[in-house]
Amino acid sequence: MNIAPGKTEVSSIPFDQARVDRLMEEAGIDVLFATSKHNTQYLLGGYRYIFFEAMDAIGHSRYLPIVLYEKGGPEHAAYIGNKMEGGEHQNHPFWTPTLHAACWGTLDAANLAVEHLRQIGKSAARIGIEPGFLPSDAYMLIRKALPDAKLMDATDMLERMRAIKTEAELEQLRIASELITDSMLATIALAREGTTKTDIIERLRREETNRGAHFEYCLLTLGSSHNRAASSQAWKKGEVMSIDSGGNYHGYIGDLCRMGVLGEPDAELEDLLAEVEAVQQAAISKVKAGILGGDMIAHAESVLKASKVSAYTDFFAHGMGLITHEAPFLMTNHPVAYEGTYAAKPLEKNMVLSVETTMLHPTRGFIKLEDTVAVTDAGYVMFGDRGRGWNRGGVAA
Repeated sequence: MNIAPGKTEVSSIPFDQARVDRLMEEAGIDVLFATSKHNTQYLLGGYRYIFFEAMDAIGHSRYLPIVLYEKGGPEHAAYIGNKMEGGEHQNHPFWTPTLHAACWGTLDAANLAVEHLRQIGKSAARIGIEPGFLPSDAYMLIRKALPDAKLMDATDMLERMRAIKTEAELEQLRIASELITDSMLATIALAREGTTKTDIIERLRREETNRGAHFEYCLLTLGSSHNRAASSQAWKKGEVMSIDSGGNYHGYIGDLCRMGVLGEPDAELEDLLAEVEAVQQAAISKVKAGILGGDMIAHAESVLKASKVSAYTDFFAHGMGLITHEAPFLMTNHPVAYEGTYAAKPLEKNMVLSVETTMLHPTRGFIKLEDTVAVTDAGYVMFGDRGRGWNRGGVAA
């Protein structure tokens, strides 16, 4: 399907065109060639094709959605997708003036992208690609077909594009966080002595799904173990549970961690969780538009360093949104491999952070809190801000 260009008004573009154009200009990019699910979703205003939500492979190739956007030329924008997406367009038309719902693999998608670039006179342009999300066969085809083009890494530019959330995105993130928190607290309450890790994870999956979230993972520990993988280990009286789950709501991530205990927490457990909470609050207290990201990190780390549990406790903070680690990048290779390029930059309104403090206690186990915080001019707003203490297991009917 090929929709003739020139029929889309600028007002229908689902992102801040002026901001995206400015970021492209700063990066020296003429045309965006977005191929990741998260960036195509963003540029299409929230759309992600359900048929390939869980996996990309089909036949001998894979699904490769492509959004082509020319700086300052939205009338030349195109979406290249799978043949079945023609039905999606009929029901909810894409904003891009050109649509090619015609592909079954990477090479036919890349061929259509090349032909579109030729048609709009950009075969020698500086093209921003996503190296981590552009298959090698598609890359080689584009490189050969457009020998005069300059292919540039647009990853950083696209991360900056998504760093400042709209009010609609903040609402999606809030809902995702609330649904994940509700699901974790219900799962803790339903778990009993003898319930295995595998059973608890399956319960959480159902709790999230039943609430309208898309379950992605659960990292779970019981007792003194620091192993967060599924197993037949069963919960015992007096033991702690750390339940860390990621799920999404319309693509936006909910990623939080809460603690449970089977029985009543003793004084030591209360004290240990209070140490974790003190570091969390130290970090969160510094969140505000205009504050340097590195200053927030440094304050939390100073509180942790003075803590009696510092030898086996770690602090971490990162940006989140459509993916679990995105701009602002606040810490370098800790633990995910990227540079903390935002540490020396001020936090901005509507950035969203995940703040987490993790204790690997030698005898009491894995004790952790993880929170989601949105930056405001006055400070911050927390999403899913419940169940921060010791939640009792086995109390639900």
